[in-house]
Amino acid sequence: MHLTRTVMPTLAQTSKRHWPVRNDHCFQRIVLDTICGGVWYDHIARPAYKHLSPAQATLAVQLCEQIIADAADLRVLNQQSLAWRGKSKI
Repeated sequence: MHLTRTVMPTLAQTSKRHWPVRNDHCFQRIVLDTICGGVWYDHIARPAYKHLSPAQATLAVQLCEQIIADAADLRVLNQQSLAWRGKSKI
């Protein structure tokens, strides 16, 4: 939660990153969809932070760290998340 609510939105607004999202809920959507391989709420009960398994929580933190380190492409992950939701084409 700290990474998606505080760290990533702050980086998006204060650094020279050209991320496609800026809001905490967008980072959460992308990370959760990615670790679930589809729309997260089809796989995890709401609220997600209360229902993630330890393995899913670990994957989410690792993915956030990869995004922050530019080791994962947030643009690609966002496009895939939107495609799973029928809001974009890949």
